[in-house]
Amino acid sequence: MAIDADALWILLNAVRERQPLVHNITNFVVMNTTANALLALGASPAMVHALDEVEDFVAISQALVVNIGTLYPEQIAACKLAAQRARAGGVPWILDPVGAGATPYRQAAASALTRLRPNVIRGNGSEILTLAQQARVGQGRGVDSLHDSEAAVEAARTLAAETGAVVAVTGAVDYVTDGAKMVEIHNGHPLMARVTGLGCSATAIIGAFLAVERDPLMATVAGLAVFGVAGEMAAEWAAGPGSLQVALLDALYALTQSDLAQRLKLDKE
Repeated sequence: MAIDADALWILLNAVRERQPLVHNITNFVVMNTTANALLALGASPAMVHALDEVEDFVAISQALVVNIGTLYPEQIAACKLAAQRARAGGVPWILDPVGAGATPYRQAAASALTRLRPNVIRGNGSEILTLAQQARVGQGRGVDSLHDSEAAVEAARTLAAETGAVVAVTGAVDYVTDGAKMVEIHNGHPLMARVTGLGCSATAIIGAFLAVERDPLMATVAGLAVFGVAGEMAAEWAAGPGSLQVALLDALYALTQSDLAQRLKLDKE
């Protein structure tokens, strides 16, 4: 399938029609934001973290999202169990290695989850450089990136080739690669960086597209492009970061084929 506005519209309609159940093991800061973004898109979110039920819940879900933002031992254990069950059951899953490299503990957790073969890894420049072992532990500024997305393009290629995952490095420009192909997404708005959790929401949106499109490169491009276009629309309506959050949900909910056709900005190689 060609990666263009028409193809992305077909996938967005598939999410809206099928309302896939997306299992999120995510951080406390973004849980409400992430759930609302998935609902606005048309998916069905579930935030299920308990060790005693994550394996059973993955089995009835159409995709799994693992986000290590507010990391603690029980969460790491739940993430590992869920990821293993997802792989065994053919449920696609995406890893968001939030703050990878900020501390040795966080780096070890991110690396261990990477070895469990996610279908997609999405991170900022510093996180992807760290997972590809091209940056030192401690170089990340908490969960913020000290590197722009372009600085991590080759690291993303390397990480994709080594892990078999599609890797997305996000920032002013989003880069998506399977180790061979590369797609650049030039959508979004700088105001989005002023709202906590929008990167995490982008990861969850990719998860929703993975639920309806098993080509992880296509699903990742679709998720980031739709989220970026909605962000642009929201920024035009918003007065600042607070109203942007509300406007973004409205934009995801109301996004049309015409919006995608007029605004989508992709470069492919």
